[in-house]
Amino acid sequence: MGQRPLRLGTRRSLLARAQSSAVAQLLQRAHPGLEVELVGIDTRGDRITDIPLSQVDGKEFFTAEIDAALRAGKVDVTVHSFKDLSLERPAALHLGAVPERANPRDIACFAPDALAQLERGAPLRIGSSSPRRQAFVPEFLSRALPRRGGHAPRVELHELRGNVDSRLRRLREPRGAERQLDGVVLAFAGLARLWQDEAVGAGAILRELFAGLPRMVLPLDACPAAPAQGALAIECRADDERTRALLAAIDHAPTRAAVAAERVLLAERGGGCHQRFGATQRQADGLGTLLYLRAAGAADAGIPELRWQPPPRPSGVVRAWDGSAHEAGDCEELPGAAAECARRLGTVEAAFIAHRRALPELPASAIDRIVHLWVPGCSTWFALAARGAWVEGCAESLGFAALRPMLQEPLLALPPLDQWLALTSREALDGWDGIPAFATYGHRTTADDATDGAGPEPGATHAWWHSGVQFARWQARLGPDCQHACGPGKTAEAIHRAGVRALTVFPTAAHWREWLRS
Repeated sequence: MGQRPLRLGTRRSLLARAQSSAVAQLLQRAHPGLEVELVGIDTRGDRITDIPLSQVDGKEFFTAEIDAALRAGKVDVTVHSFKDLSLERPAALHLGAVPERANPRDIACFAPDALAQLERGAPLRIGSSSPRRQAFVPEFLSRALPRRGGHAPRVELHELRGNVDSRLRRLREPRGAERQLDGVVLAFAGLARLWQDEAVGAGAILRELFAGLPRMVLPLDACPAAPAQGALAIECRADDERTRALLAAIDHAPTRAAVAAERVLLAERGGGCHQRFGATQRQADGLGTLLYLRAAGAADAGIPELRWQPPPRPSGVVRAWDGSAHEAGDCEELPGAAAECARRLGTVEAAFIAHRRALPELPASAIDRIVHLWVPGCSTWFALAARGAWVEGCAESLGFAALRPMLQEPLLALPPLDQWLALTSREALDGWDGIPAFATYGHRTTADDATDGAGPEPGATHAWWHSGVQFARWQARLGPDCQHACGPGKTAEAIHRAGVRALTVFPTAAHWREWLRS
């Protein structure tokens, strides 16, 4: 006789069942022949839908009943959104696995006529009951939403509870209806898991609700997520050796370590879902571990912080030149660029604007034809939004290569990258790796590189390069022992192509300056 099925306890919401179904499939792939049975459990948090949980006495809103069923032996395994778990878990329960994390970011979804509302100067009613989102999101959206009809975007936060599907339905309520909202802020990971689910029918429901909705993926460097957001916690009884062994096969050590670091920071603040605090740790190629933090005080939304472990400080005398304070020369729009740019944008659904200068002054109608518009970072995002452009997301100033995995998320349903258009400078046309690129501007070279006073002094021991153009213009002034530094992305790629080995990539110029001072 074979072993009985593994009983997996889950909340009954569409998202919870989709998440539990995905975990069941992970277990079955790791252990061929294993049977997994989903067992639905009602929780207090699912029954309370009319008021924010931060105003309800008690805790463990989504876990108490599930924990009781696990301790009593009614189920063998339970699956939780890790961010919903309290910091103190019962000793009788064991965290058996933390699978690889999904996208930890928040995503703002908007009503189909949100742009028309902005044209009229009407405020957008955005739903969220998260204190963290209420603290961070309005400030970000007020700068990230397009300025249309001469009106600055206005955002009003409204309390919102309920399952993911019920929240999205509120975006399609008739305008003027009591339940109608112009936007909702949700966890990207939850939507992505619903989108990919086929076992419980969640995918078909979400695709219908999500189709045609304008959206914005909120960047971690402005709106870090809740600690452990995007990760799942899979628990079993501590004395259940068979189940512990089964779960160990789907544990993802890097995700477990990142989530643990984030929850340590949450514990330092006292824990709880009422915190106006975001912490997200991620890995970035060429940089290592990045930790995004933001904590709101009593009277402000807090300043975003990026923590990073720098290399050992340089020894000896340091004579640094900071290229972030110097321009590499004036820019000029290339002849015919605006007309050709408008024509090309009319043939694609998606575009990456490599710099705010790369998008020429075009009529709003031409910009609106770009269904999906992405940018390098928040500064370019805000600059284009001020010109009326709807931007969907950014590379968080880590370079286009860092953005590629997100652009391939099934939820975003973006076209293949060879069907995009990258707008960039004449000097940065190379290295787009299969993405069509078009130069709209270039840099003038009017000064003698050997005598231009804006460049580095020949005796500099450390140099920060703000762009590949700047490096190409002035690097010959520096000796072979100079230690070069820059941010991630195209600048680092250009310096590497030039054969420089003494290059260190920093998250920002501020991190480089702090490193020199430390």
